[in-house]
Amino acid sequence: MAQNIIEVRHLSKTFGTHEVLRDVDFAVREGDVTCIIGASGSGKSTLLRALAGDPSVESYIEVSGSFSCRDSAAYLPQELPESERALSAYDFFCMSPVFFDQSPRELGELAARLSLPADVFYSGQLMQTFSGGERVKLQLARLLMSNPTTLLLDEPTNDLDSDSVLWLENFLLSCKLTVLFVSHDEALLSRTATSILLLERLRRRQVPRATLYRMGYDPFYAERGAAFEKQTRIARKEREDFDAKMERYDAIRRKVERDQNAISRQDPHGSRLLKKKMHTVQAMGRRFEREQENMTAMPEQEEAIFAKLDCAPLPADKTVLDLSCAELSVGGRTLCRDIHLTVRAREKLCICGHNGVGKSTFLHLIRNTLEKRSDLRVFYMPQDAGDLLDFSLSPVELLSPSGKREERSRAGILLGSMKFTADEMNHPSAGLSGGQKAKLMFLMMAESGANVLLLDEPTRNLSPLSGPVIRELLAEYPGCIITVSHDRRLIQEVCTRTVTLTPEGVRPSSFHDNF
Repeated sequence: MAQNIIEVRHLSKTFGTHEVLRDVDFAVREGDVTCIIGASGSGKSTLLRALAGDPSVESYIEVSGSFSCRDSAAYLPQELPESERALSAYDFFCMSPVFFDQSPRELGELAARLSLPADVFYSGQLMQTFSGGERVKLQLARLLMSNPTTLLLDEPTNDLDSDSVLWLENFLLSCKLTVLFVSHDEALLSRTATSILLLERLRRRQVPRATLYRMGYDPFYAERGAAFEKQTRIARKEREDFDAKMERYDAIRRKVERDQNAISRQDPHGSRLLKKKMHTVQAMGRRFEREQENMTAMPEQEEAIFAKLDCAPLPADKTVLDLSCAELSVGGRTLCRDIHLTVRAREKLCICGHNGVGKSTFLHLIRNTLEKRSDLRVFYMPQDAGDLLDFSLSPVELLSPSGKREERSRAGILLGSMKFTADEMNHPSAGLSGGQKAKLMFLMMAESGANVLLLDEPTRNLSPLSGPVIRELLAEYPGCIITVSHDRRLIQEVCTRTVTLTPEGVRPSSFHDNF
């Protein structure tokens, strides 16, 4: 039987009066690849950092319970620390004492294992100039030098292009280490995870809960869906039965009350009988109240996205975009040349390409071109919500620019459907998690009535459990979509066409060309 590598017992974490984690209890066995999933703000990164022994966690969060990691664990943060971004690759590796213990042969084997150039360890190239995939590989290389038994990875697919995502997937399948990671990439979860740790926040996001499922992502998702449907069915049946009983009870109670009011003072015997009958009716009411308290709860979907993307459809043959550009550059550096792209009204186009080729820059160019058009309504969703949202405003204010009472009331209803608490609705958006900001942008998108959507990695900050809902919304949307994404399921289920941005321009491609 496999040994437990990670053990967490009754772990609770509190930030001020806010419970981040409550009574988390689970174990990760040797060789397990466990993915932590949950809505933003559920404590995924906090849990991972605590297991990694990050001292900053306990500086602002109260911790109780215990957690341990047998042997050695290596932690890959979501972002390369700012202090290390300006280092050369060589200086980056020199920060690890074990680097100097590595022989040339060992470094060569490690480089080959990670598909890195053999001389990268002595490179003077700055860390911030490497692509997202290269930075992940370099960080993994430094971690693997210490021969850890466990890898703790926080959103390792962020900033990875399609080739790097596939490489990471194959690495996780072949590394033979115990892995605990956070990810929103459903395809990655489906292929690599052997167990799922679900972190939830229930009862209007006030009560945290953690559940470990020792199964892959696909059976977990199917089982969770079946359990949700079963609980919903039972809860609805109980409520229907209860309503029927209450209807009969109310009829009896009203009749007894009428009889009591109508009885003659000359009939004391009849009055006493009616009083006894009323006591029985009241006892019945109290029993029904207890039954109601013990009824099966309606299940919650914390990750649900309740929005409808609608617009006035454009003529199918209308040309939304006909763009030609001799050169795409940023900061004086040419990214690609000889760009030509035409998009029709009913198309859902995905722009793929390697890191650093300029996909987000290209999407900005498309945005600037389309927003000049009076015959189109364009909505742009950036990777960074700060490019769109004024974080000093509350979600209610962002959704009700006029400030009118009816508009604010509707904003509150919309936000409530997305599981925003009253506090989150009415305080500056700067305090929202990445996933909540993404949900807010989806609501703004739904309210915009736009017939052209420009989306830069739209699923980046959302729980994988939100993925199917997002894909259904976008697939049914009657307008035009132009997106940059490496989300394989989004591309397969939503996009009608893919193109690849290369240094030589835009090239037709297929899903299989990119993955």
